[in-house]
Amino acid sequence: MSAARTPTASNKSSAARNGAKSKPVPTTAKGSSGQAAARAGKKAALYEFDKTLALFDRAVKVIPQGIYGHVSPVLMIPGAFPYYAVRGEGCRYEDADGNSFIDYMCAYGPMVVGYANERVNAAAMREIANGDCFNHPSELMVRLAERLTGLIDMADWAVFAKNGSDQTTWAVQVAREHTGRRKIVMVKGTYHGKDAWCTPGHGGVIAEDRAQMLYYQWNRADQLEELFRKYGDDIAAVIMTPYHHPAFAQSEMPAPGFWQAVQSLCNRNGSLLILDDVRAGWRLSIKGSHDYFGFTPDIACYCKAIANGYPLSAAVGREEYKAAAARVFLTGSYWNGAMCQAASLATLDILEKEKGVETMMAMGELLGAGLRELGDKYGYPMHLTGPASIPYLVLEDDANLLKIQRFAAEVTRRGSFFHPHHNWFLSTAHTAADIQETLNHCEDALKAMQGAAFTL
Repeated sequence: MSAARTPTASNKSSAARNGAKSKPVPTTAKGSSGQAAARAGKKAALYEFDKTLALFDRAVKVIPQGIYGHVSPVLMIPGAFPYYAVRGEGCRYEDADGNSFIDYMCAYGPMVVGYANERVNAAAMREIANGDCFNHPSELMVRLAERLTGLIDMADWAVFAKNGSDQTTWAVQVAREHTGRRKIVMVKGTYHGKDAWCTPGHGGVIAEDRAQMLYYQWNRADQLEELFRKYGDDIAAVIMTPYHHPAFAQSEMPAPGFWQAVQSLCNRNGSLLILDDVRAGWRLSIKGSHDYFGFTPDIACYCKAIANGYPLSAAVGREEYKAAAARVFLTGSYWNGAMCQAASLATLDILEKEKGVETMMAMGELLGAGLRELGDKYGYPMHLTGPASIPYLVLEDDANLLKIQRFAAEVTRRGSFFHPHHNWFLSTAHTAADIQETLNHCEDALKAMQGAAFTL
């Protein structure tokens, strides 16, 4: 890191909450000069991505798409956002060009108590020093299962893997094994992972992969009831996220009584209710998102925030499904490694003892209130949907999405990373000072957008 880069006050406050004693991620020299220019009433310099684009040119020659999947730059605005990360600490990270960002994607959810959190890293490194990956699991696997079954009210057992898709696909198999039925119901437009039965992509998928899938619309319990009338004897499970969070669209919270209606229909039909809490888990309630919304799933799947970025996922379930769970094969060469399980225990302890969910909700409320105020002030009314800790921003009168794309790009090039088409994530490392610095970036961005045309 360049010695010329100077940490800001808000860097320090994030690092302090993160428990960090080492150097925080500094604001870059050009970022610092940009803030100084803004305070002096001068035009601030914007981030550039020359090294990023040069690296991407190399990548496309040897990697399909250069960068693929949910982190692909084609889902944002090519050339206007960071592509590669170098290091991070607290709520900030630095890209390949040395630009520093206050991060509102949090690695698309996994970072929940701050990048490079010393307590989480220390727990993980102890297991790395011991060897981590053996012929057998360690005691930590038992301790983490005990931790989850003690924390989540409906959980009588737990299993572990690496990705959310591992768990959602396995949970569907457990439901089929338990019921002897074929069909699975899901909400249209929901992401449950990369596997053929649910991937939003089309490549490599054949009609037979989805022949047993049924679909209905979020908050339409009447449509679900109709599916049960037609196919009830063959429906093994209904799988849903705790609230509807599709990409490129506003989040939808459950209508009053919706979850209770879904649970009642599943119970009456003998079908399992599977909660895909991969994205929202531990950002709504320390006890799982079903606790926040007041229902009881039969199996719940978690990933992302479970270990602050260390690769781990978990599924928990009720006692009556334990026998079926034991009959469905579940394994991977690295799935029993102790490092990630130690990181998870440390992460959950931090979230519970430091009331992490409450912190994220408060910071999200602060960010949302500031955005709405600025939007009204500069003629770009803003609406945030979803929980405050996982907000999704839309700008009014923006059917072609050009306003949100321009706004997110302008803010990102000033030092706060906003994704234009995906929900954002708050972490416990975000402070009020970080939020205010971001709102300053937002105000400068809105000033730059004055008089702009947004037509294709």
